[in-house]
Amino acid sequence: MTEGTTLLVHAALGGTGLDACTLRDALLEVLGADGTLVVPAFTPENSTTSDAHLRQTAGLTPGARARFLDAMPAFDPATTPCPGMGRLAECVRLSPGAVRSGHPQTSFAALGARAEELVKGHPADCHLGEESPLGRLAGSGAEELMINVGFGVCTSFHLAEYRIPDIPGRLYRCVVSTAGRREWFEYRDIELDDSDFELIGADFPRERMREGKLGNAAAMVFPIKDAVAHAMKWMTEKRR
Repeated sequence: MTEGTTLLVHAALGGTGLDACTLRDALLEVLGADGTLVVPAFTPENSTTSDAHLRQTAGLTPGARARFLDAMPAFDPATTPCPGMGRLAECVRLSPGAVRSGHPQTSFAALGARAEELVKGHPADCHLGEESPLGRLAGSGAEELMINVGFGVCTSFHLAEYRIPDIPGRLYRCVVSTAGRREWFEYRDIELDDSDFELIGADFPRERMREGKLGNAAAMVFPIKDAVAHAMKWMTEKRR
């Protein structure tokens, strides 16, 4: 990555010796005044249709489940944390000047020259498609940096799902804050499936990426458009 790059970062910093905010500052310095740092700020915990919610409520009695639903915090892009995305994502989200998209499940947070342009306006029925920040990142020549994580969490592969035919749709349901009121919100989108992402990544040509170390952590970086093109070809040929 070079000065002026737009960079989407996935990081799991546990055991790496890397401090989240120190890493944020180092990345911003490399990207320079014209660069932009983007992180996923996903919040599956606020949805009754997510795997995260199903794990949390497995085995609850009807009464306990009702109490759990009543206590679920409503998504507010200004305040809702994204604990499952790691310390770097939280550090970026909370940084002065950060901008976050408004999707109640798959929001992105960004810092830098193009932050507002890339993440503002994120329709609910487009988790990770062409009208999402991910679609804009792919179209802008952005790169994706993976730190201490594998292709199983490669968000870029999801954009490929929107570009292949006959992907089934499904209903999503989550709790949101609207004008200060807590309410349930339903919408339809494609059925996202990351179960084969490790296989897709294993076939990703190594000449399209750069690999190295950040502290004690393995890291790789690649153009998002290359990852999407590879995943689209793989899914078309090998997904049932």
